[in-house]
Parts: sequence; structure tokens; C-alpha cells
Amino acid sequence: MSAIRILLVDDHKLFRAGIRSLLETVGGIEIVAEASDGREGLRQIEAHHPDVVLMDVMMPGLNGLDAAARAARTCPATRVIMLSMNAGEDSVLQALRAGAVGYLVKTADPAELELAIRAVARGETFLSSAISQHVIAACVGRLDKEKTSLERLTPRQREVLQLIAEGYSTKMIAKELGISPKTAETYRAELMKELDIHDIASLTRYALRMGVVALDA
Repeated sequence: MSAIRILLVDDHKLFRAGIRSLLETVGGIEIVAEASDGREGLRQIEAHHPDVVLMDVMMPGLNGLDAAARAARTCPATRVIMLSMNAGEDSVLQALRAGAVGYLVKTADPAELELAIRAVARGETFLSSAISQHVIAACVGRLDKEKTSLERLTPRQREVLQLIAEGYSTKMIAKELGISPKTAETYRAELMKELDIHDIASLTRYALRMGVVALDA
């Protein structure tokens, strides 16, 4: 039986090294590549077509949720497990709606990581034992209900929102996304109109509140 091929996507080198060291002791699992942010993660998914991606939720440039959503569309055979410090209802729900099939809290027991990988590789969904049954029930109940304001944004609008919240200027956003400054300005205007938020400070607060960026981003 072939090994389960893993991609690690996390912006903390020490965390990736720890996961790699842990998984290298487990039989039947092979780490094929690593990435430090969502965009690099998507490039590695396209290059290696891993069976399972371990994806951090909070990363600069392109966060894990938006990267997972893109991966679900472009490489549906690749199964994504989100890694997070947050076991709250909204975070789990966002991950499931983004197309993730696993959600593992970073404080989980190391043995649970192997369980999660093998479960999703079999086609199952895996939620960390740290997530309470109440949260799971609430998430299931909300999955098909009305989307949040963040979920109603297009993938590009969410990408621009994250970059604005991380302090990127319009010119910097254009360079980062490979578009013209005029197009970047158009995206920003559309984003503000959609959210009915019309200044950068308020957009940044919204991004923080919705978990698009962390306080130390």
C-alpha cells in the first residue's frame, strides 16, 4: 500500500519542523513538500498533488481558509486538514465551508494528528477531540444557512481585504497580485461597497474581528 503523501503549510518554521519530525516516525506517511504561506501552498499542491495538506489557518499574504477554498476547487482529490489554536464554532464552520475535511487544534495530542491524517485519507471528516459536541452540533446546524458577510465576498475581495489589513498600499497589492494599480483600486472600492465600510482602519478592524488576520499580522 502506498504511503499517504503530505504537504505542510505553516508560516512558522519551527512548527513545521516539529510536525515533520513527528510524522517521520510514523509508517505509511511521506512528507513531499512544505510551504510557508497560502500562495506557496497552492503552488506546491499543483506541483505535487499531495493526498493530504496540513494547512495553518492564520498565514500572511493568503490565509489558510482562502487557500483551502481554492485547493478544493482546483485539486478536489487533495484533502485539507486545517490547523488552528481556535476551537470555536465560527472558526470550525468557516473551515468546513471553505472545503476542509479536517480541523485539528494545535494543542491536540500528537497521536491525534496521525488519526486525522489517516481518517481524511480514507475519505472521512475529522474534527479534533478538543472541539466540543456542542460546537460540532452548532456547526452542522449552520452549514446550510445564510452565509456571513465575509463568505459573501469573492475570493479576490477576501484576498484584497487581508492584504489591506496587513498594511499593504494599493501599489503593493497590485504588485503582490500581479495586477495593475487601477485594478487593485477597483477591487478595494468594490470591497468597501460590499461591506459598507469606507475607511482602511474600519476594514482592518473588520478583518481582525472575522479572523482574516491575527493581531500580530
